[in-house]
Amino acid sequence: MHTKTPNSTAGQGVLLPMIFIGLMFFILGFVTWLNGSLIPFLKIVCELNNFQALWVTFAFYIAYTVMALPSAAILARIGYKRGMTVALGVMATGALVFIPAARSGAYPVFLLALFTLASGMTLMQTAINPYIVCIGPRESAAMRISIMGLFNKGAGIVVPLVFTAMILSGMERFSEPALAALDAAGREALRNELSQRLVFPYAVMAAGLVLFMALIHFSSLREPELEAADVPSGEVRRWGVFQHPQVVLGAIALFGYVGVEVIAGDTIGLYGRQLGVAHYGVLTSYTMGFMVLGYLLGVALIPRWLSQRMALVVSAGTGLLFASGIALTSATSSGLSQALLGWAGVPAVPDTVFCLALLGLSNALVWPAIWPLALEGLGRYTAAGSALLIMGIAGGALIPMLYGHLADVSSPQRGYWVMLPWYGLILFYALFGSRLRRW
Repeated sequence: MHTKTPNSTAGQGVLLPMIFIGLMFFILGFVTWLNGSLIPFLKIVCELNNFQALWVTFAFYIAYTVMALPSAAILARIGYKRGMTVALGVMATGALVFIPAARSGAYPVFLLALFTLASGMTLMQTAINPYIVCIGPRESAAMRISIMGLFNKGAGIVVPLVFTAMILSGMERFSEPALAALDAAGREALRNELSQRLVFPYAVMAAGLVLFMALIHFSSLREPELEAADVPSGEVRRWGVFQHPQVVLGAIALFGYVGVEVIAGDTIGLYGRQLGVAHYGVLTSYTMGFMVLGYLLGVALIPRWLSQRMALVVSAGTGLLFASGIALTSATSSGLSQALLGWAGVPAVPDTVFCLALLGLSNALVWPAIWPLALEGLGRYTAAGSALLIMGIAGGALIPMLYGHLADVSSPQRGYWVMLPWYGLILFYALFGSRLRRW
């Protein structure tokens, strides 16, 4: 990696890097949380069941496992800033692949486009997460990541509304009864018409990513100053990161966290559609709204009133509570959302859907808390540790697929029991795993 000038980042100040990194978190959030609206859309276009539709999350999040170690190697060779630039270019390529996917209506091409997009995002995540941890004091890292989360999940609120306005208008023509009334040729023509709606938005996305790539390339953003290593430079070994249990267990905890976060954000629209919720296309905004509230609490409370470890304990505990509520509350009553959000004029949703949205509040501080706890004391293994944590994002590929299978063989509501053991694992990491420094 390029040689770093002592205090280079500190001398530059924190504000400018945080603005640039915040914009990148917004872009990542915009692309990521588009999946929640894309899944029910592609279920119609490509005639999919629940399990098949959730290949969207698999193709997207498995890229984080496949590309994490190559991303760390790229950052070691070209540096963090140039790595961010390359990442945006790969993401733009993925957005462009959506155009032939939409014109052909071929599900495998959609999955290839998603994998390409996520490959660029893997490189971006591997760069910006340790960057924001190292830019200031470690004890306030979760607060800084919470601020970044406001950008990320703020995009998650906006994108379902934009997607619904641009893509999901007039969807009554594409309802299951309307499609069933047509012959095979009519259904195919209507699905092709629906698929074409994706061409313009993803072309605009590709252009925006290229523009931001140029902005980062010509910016004054500098390389981060990593903490001093805990081992002499001559002793840094290829697999040495695995001797640090706090980061290995942190990656496992992130695996479970990303899985339940994706379920809460990406299946809520699919579940709402199956329950007959009219505005199912914007339900991801409910989950993201609660996540933004959680990030605001993190900014206000960490580290003065709440430690990073205690924030993780509270997150895991409430996650267990709300996940149980999804499986046990009513799928017909909407008393919870009317009582808590009716005053604001927010459309009511069934109680079980509302508990699913409330998981956004539980999930908000898990990522910000795990990263500084897991990277503490890694020194020159920070980049490798970051790549290992990024690999944990594979939970977003596999755990939702398990939910999709359970939803098909039992019921969508019972399928949400799959989240309980993962919140238990996060609680274990908060109380015990994050404190370990040797096996």
